[in-house]
Amino acid sequence: MRGISSKVTGGVSIGSLVACDDNSGAKVLKVIGKEGYRGRKNRRATIGVGDIFIASVVKGNVRMRKKKVRCVLIRQRKEYRRANGMRVKFEDNAAIIITDKNEPQSSEIKGVVAKEVAERFPKIATIAKNVV
Repeated sequence: MRGISSKVTGGVSIGSLVACDDNSGAKVLKVIGKEGYRGRKNRRATIGVGDIFIASVVKGNVRMRKKKVRCVLIRQRKEYRRANGMRVKFEDNAAIIITDKNEPQSSEIKGVVAKEVAERFPKIATIAKNVV
């Protein structure tokens, strides 16, 4: 997993509902925690584009519901700044489910993927329709 070239502002916090944008069977994910976050007591972690987090499936197939999954945030509503000075924001917050080897669990991504995610996870970039 590589570093991200831009300074991504965290746009999703713990407890947020995020749309699942792949064909794994999950529709809506609820953020439980950020992977690798070690913070202060009562401080909630913020999650930005390209971050890995743990979520619970709220809506979706019966076999997927109420399961804990690892996810990557591929789009966020909160505006963030790229290294070239451009500011980027998307219409919604969306994530995809990944395996323990940081590879996508599904075979298709429905929407666009941020460029920062494509830099960090090349396997996600290969199955994405568009990279913005």
